[in-house]
Amino acid sequence: MTTASIDPVRDDPAGPASQPTTTRSPVGRARTVALICLLAASFMELMDATVVNVALNTLQRDLGVSPVSLQWVVAGYPLAYAVGLILGARLGDNVGRRRVFVIGLAAFGAASLACGLADGPVELVVFRLVQGAAAALMVPQVLSNIQVLYPPAERGRAMGLFTSVIGLAAVVGPVLGAVITSGDWFGLSWRPIFLVNVPLAAAAIVAALAFIPETRADRHSPITAGSALLLAGSLVAVMLPITLGPENDWPLWGFGVIALGVLGLAAFARRQSVLARSGVEAMVPPALFGSASFARGVGAFALLMVPTGGYFLVQSLHVQAALGWSVLHTGLMWIPFSLAVPVSAGLAATVLADRLGKHVLQLGGVVLVAGMGLMIMAEGSTHPGVWFAVALVVAGLGFGAIVGSSGLLVLHDVPVRLAGAASGVFTTAQALSVALGAAVVGTVYTSVSASDGLESGYRAAFVVMMALITAGAVAAQAMPRREVPSES
Repeated sequence: MTTASIDPVRDDPAGPASQPTTTRSPVGRARTVALICLLAASFMELMDATVVNVALNTLQRDLGVSPVSLQWVVAGYPLAYAVGLILGARLGDNVGRRRVFVIGLAAFGAASLACGLADGPVELVVFRLVQGAAAALMVPQVLSNIQVLYPPAERGRAMGLFTSVIGLAAVVGPVLGAVITSGDWFGLSWRPIFLVNVPLAAAAIVAALAFIPETRADRHSPITAGSALLLAGSLVAVMLPITLGPENDWPLWGFGVIALGVLGLAAFARRQSVLARSGVEAMVPPALFGSASFARGVGAFALLMVPTGGYFLVQSLHVQAALGWSVLHTGLMWIPFSLAVPVSAGLAATVLADRLGKHVLQLGGVVLVAGMGLMIMAEGSTHPGVWFAVALVVAGLGFGAIVGSSGLLVLHDVPVRLAGAASGVFTTAQALSVALGAAVVGTVYTSVSASDGLESGYRAAFVVMMALITAGAVAAQAMPRREVPSES
């Protein structure tokens, strides 16, 4: 096992912070194995966020799950995940990023095993919550470790691989879930969608202990019970109504709870400012938002991510409800998208982000909007399956450009000493945006479909998504002109 010590980072007012000095940090093949280990964790987390959706009918039949419990099987995971991300990031900074990463991997593998062996709905809901909490421990360490292991000049390739994995995992979940559930592997029905994580997590733990160096922030950030509870409670208040609202006709109390959550987040931000002024390192240091690319980029990224939560949901629901496609056919539909995403993401991260900067996000938005427009046309054609494949390739190229460049552009000039906090905020923004998109766009689809028919609901949902992507592309214009340093 290797160990790396991180020296304090001095912020350079003229440019990005310098890379810290490391001792016995892995290079060459060892660093590549470390990166693969980190990517495997991201892949598992994102896959599990969607893999269960296509197996819900089978799961409900086998376990006798009530509609409320089924709702929590889906919602519990992203809820626990989003709430714990910032805390997980700061724990990694304080006690060791590899240590927290391995703990998260072990807990995720154990929770996946428990989900796969669950005998009833209560156990499954509880273990899904544990899965989400475990993911919140391991995922923030991925971006933090990439920032530590790779200097700015080499970070593009690593981020390109990371974002390609994100794009792949987003669509592999439904495909794998459909294949596993339809195939009834080993007579286990839906259970292998969880059990497949166990060997992956075990292998990743071994690789992490062997190849990922132990690093932590140069300055300890105290995690007080008051701050942690205020942050967690506020995020729960925001996420819970967003996650459960669509299935419960958006009760009025839900909007009040969201408002309380927003006020709680504002109080948390004020508390962080007070701590920073007193010389204490805050959980989310206000200095993080002194970076224009981060402060403005997170907002643009969030807007661009909101539609993606609804995109996969609406498209999958519609082809089954309106076109009569099977679960397996629906899952396989996403293959053209999954092939286009890594190509575009890799190109965006390794070439285009350096040359075009923020305009890559805008270009990706334009292409994604074009792909969605083609999907509206395909839905009304005489051969929708054929034209959906074409539209999904175009949409995949646009989505890949966004996810391939966003992390690199938003995080590139964040000092390494703030890597954990930046990773926590970035991934929390993504999780909240995707959940909001699934709730809002899904509600538009179902409500318009109920009154005017499925085709009208489909068009209305896509128009809303296209408008949000356009807003995100416009917001990206506020990002600084120079996003990526050439050399450190």
